[in-house]
Amino acid sequence: MQLLQLLAHCFCLASLCQAAIYEHFSSVPSSESYDFVVIGGGTAGSVISNRLTENPKFRVLLIEAGPSNEGVLSSIVPGLALELAASPYDWNFTTTLQKGLNGRAISFPRGHILGGSSSINGMVYTRGSSSDFNRFAAVTGDQGWSWNSLQPYIFKNERWTPPSDHHDTTGQYDPRVHSLSGMTYVSLSGYYAPNSPKMLQVTKELPHKFPFNLNMNSGNPLGLGWLQFTIGNGSRSSAATSYLGPKFAGRRNLDIVLNTRVTRILKSKSVGGDRNVFRTVEIALDENVASRRTIEARKEVVLSAGTIGTPHILLHSGVGDSAELKALGIIPHLHLPSVGKNLTDQPSAPINFATTSNNTDSIFTNATLLAEALNQWNQTKTGPLAVFGGGGFLAWTRFNSSFFKTMPDPSAGPNSPHIEMFLGTNTNNLRQAADAPVVSVTVVTLNPISRGSVTLKTTNPFDDPLIDPAYLVDDFDVLTLREGAKAVARLFSAPTWKGYVLGITGGFANATTDAEMDAYFRNIASTTSHPVGTALMSAKGSSYGVVDPDLRVKNTTGLRIVDASIMPFVTCGHTQAPVYIIAERAADLIKEAWM
Repeated sequence: MQLLQLLAHCFCLASLCQAAIYEHFSSVPSSESYDFVVIGGGTAGSVISNRLTENPKFRVLLIEAGPSNEGVLSSIVPGLALELAASPYDWNFTTTLQKGLNGRAISFPRGHILGGSSSINGMVYTRGSSSDFNRFAAVTGDQGWSWNSLQPYIFKNERWTPPSDHHDTTGQYDPRVHSLSGMTYVSLSGYYAPNSPKMLQVTKELPHKFPFNLNMNSGNPLGLGWLQFTIGNGSRSSAATSYLGPKFAGRRNLDIVLNTRVTRILKSKSVGGDRNVFRTVEIALDENVASRRTIEARKEVVLSAGTIGTPHILLHSGVGDSAELKALGIIPHLHLPSVGKNLTDQPSAPINFATTSNNTDSIFTNATLLAEALNQWNQTKTGPLAVFGGGGFLAWTRFNSSFFKTMPDPSAGPNSPHIEMFLGTNTNNLRQAADAPVVSVTVVTLNPISRGSVTLKTTNPFDDPLIDPAYLVDDFDVLTLREGAKAVARLFSAPTWKGYVLGITGGFANATTDAEMDAYFRNIASTTSHPVGTALMSAKGSSYGVVDPDLRVKNTTGLRIVDASIMPFVTCGHTQAPVYIIAERAADLIKEAWM
């Protein structure tokens, strides 16, 4: 897009300190040695690298497969986030053919850039329900994962900041549950869309269905409330810009190497009779096997390659189901059948409503509107590009208890929603022109029952793994989307929308029966990009799972996992904030082990 390129030339960025950042592993001095090697500079790996190097006695190497986030305009401007999909900053994964999606394979975006998916996502900040974390504590037997115990880590991560337009935020959030002293900027939308008052009016006209929630991040997210984003001063606040900002990336005890693939974690010399010591990291300079190098951590390797990358590396390292590894020709070193299993992701689908408003035009299908928005953002960091998806609201609801008389409730508890409705206040995130003005709402199944897997296609670590999220395999998951669509219809039935919203349009308009609705969803549903669970944590001594509650890989020495893959269940919302919280606690667990 020429307009974006032009803006990139005129937009000046503060440069990261380059003293400790290497573009390739070949540039790292061979004399360097490290206490900790962190694999993956994504959301969690950035946190771990920052917190460990707070101790000047710890020397850390952070290895990131992707390039720097510096100067990547689409990663900086919130409204351009969708430009990052299918770009060099995306791993460009594709799922296997999905039975529940009528045989479709879909794109599966994951961040291939410093900051990981926090550098390419929609920046939505939702912590989840208190029940989500209390369930983590229950299944692991570790109360340190409970909601109350994690509060200090929530506050260590978050730095609440005013929205970029500096509007009066009174009544839009509860300051008592937010931190002003953390690392990652969090704010309300800096763009007040024209139909925002109507969304608020719904909570007055339909208070039993859509009660107003002053703060969805209090641990009780049910209701309708203002969206919160990881945005500061109109720009994305990612793990890279916060935890690896200039004053941290320049620490003398932190080295960061970019554009470097980790292929395996190898067994190291046994210690005290322990034969399962994994402290050696194999690095590939290119696809040539002869180019591979190794580096050993004196204390620990921390694997933070994400829900896809972490099991991919473990399986190539001979850690997984021994029979499956042998069948591929990989020598098994540790039998952990749960590696790569339990893949959980939240399916979602759009519902479009025709509107009489002329304020919902997509700026991405109107060159004049886009030019105006880019100029406004460049000058003031405000306007529709200062936020993702038009800003707006989230609404969360759950089935009543009678629904689960014949089946177990897959949610974590009574304050955990089953359905999310992303209520963008306009359609400026649409990339294709609609036939007529529309308001678009995304419905999400928050607690899918379907479970998938990440497995190996070949023994070549440069080949993508087989990603099978098993979308909509369980009927409950598609039923939830269907009920979500009905909930959205109820929302737009509120009197405030009369004369503004005309009704459902597009493919869903022809779906009148439950069967027709289900068929629509199977034809159009996609990922919400919240995959978790492929290296899940479980109680010590448990017969399943990959890591113990302290995130050490079971039956090993020197190897931990810190990323979304360790979550036994997906939280009832967007997963960025939970990963930050998990990583903050993990950093303390590691520090405590070596102090």
